[in-house]
Amino acid sequence: MHGAYGSGAPARSPRMAVGKHWLMTHEPDGEQAPASAVAGEAARKTHDLLRSVQRPGDSGAPESLVTVAVAFAINILIAVAKSAAAAVTGSASLVAEAAHSWADAGNEVFLLVADRRSRRPAHAAHPLGHGREAYVWSLLAGVGLFVAGAAISVAHGIQELIHPEPASNFVVGYVVLGISFVLEAISFLQSLRQARPEAQAMQRDLIEHVLVTSDPTLRAVFFEDTAALVGVVIATAALAAHELTGSPVWDALGSILVGVLLAVVAVYLINRNRRFLIGQEADPRVRAAAIQALTAEPGVARVTYLRLEIVGPRTVSVVGYVDLTGDDNESRLARRLRALESKISESPAVAGAVLSLSAPDEPTITG
Repeated sequence: MHGAYGSGAPARSPRMAVGKHWLMTHEPDGEQAPASAVAGEAARKTHDLLRSVQRPGDSGAPESLVTVAVAFAINILIAVAKSAAAAVTGSASLVAEAAHSWADAGNEVFLLVADRRSRRPAHAAHPLGHGREAYVWSLLAGVGLFVAGAAISVAHGIQELIHPEPASNFVVGYVVLGISFVLEAISFLQSLRQARPEAQAMQRDLIEHVLVTSDPTLRAVFFEDTAALVGVVIATAALAAHELTGSPVWDALGSILVGVLLAVVAVYLINRNRRFLIGQEADPRVRAAAIQALTAEPGVARVTYLRLEIVGPRTVSVVGYVDLTGDDNESRLARRLRALESKISESPAVAGAVLSLSAPDEPTITG
């Protein structure tokens, strides 16, 4: 059956808890029917892939929330310690590191707000939910890192070059930086703990997954912790060079280097959130699996168009053209399309689905 009939599914919450695959073993018109082995396997593969882009279930605290909470607590402790050490030693590098940690702690607040607001349920004014709010608040976190971390560190380093002041009590600085490194490593390991299973489910390596994941909180914490570990190494080296040479220039250069590092990370995070805000398609592997699952559905002859657009962390909207089997009249076609949309929308990873009938001359897509 070919045509150009369009339909829209009612809005559903992306957090809806369901225990079934995206495509279930029912005919498109709602009548019960056994699924073929091919359809079952296709649905299983799609479900496995979609689990990596869907929101965590309600069985416990979301992993991304745990990651941000751990990072926030650690950054507060480190920021206080570094500030005290900076006051005691007079080290420009420690001042930069203190600014870095305070900026990170402030950013975690933005990320917590992003996670909370993006989970609000869909309603008439926002039928696809509020997932994109995560990218708005995460973008603000990137701006905060740039202003409160990078700009202050660079400015303080330049000021120290112009008006150098010697540091003292170097041992205090080394101890605080050493403790900071250990605590930052704990936060970093938590972000790895979250990222590793997701990367395996998507058949990506770890770094690739962090770079392209739709979860801005995971990416932000991962890169902030990475920058923090590198920053501690830079500050330690600068402090040691200051002590060995007696020249505060090394300390000032360390502060500037920390600032440049933060600026690079901030610009990258801002750009990634910008791309998700203006619209980005889901991973090609998820799209290919979705097409396979749709074509394996007993009521679908072929798929001629499919767009899976990311509308929030681990959440997509689905728009597609399908060719249904049989030779039904218009009213029955409408019911079958809506039934198929409902199946798709039952996945927690799907914010909404809209399907239309394929035109006879439209080519079939396979991936």
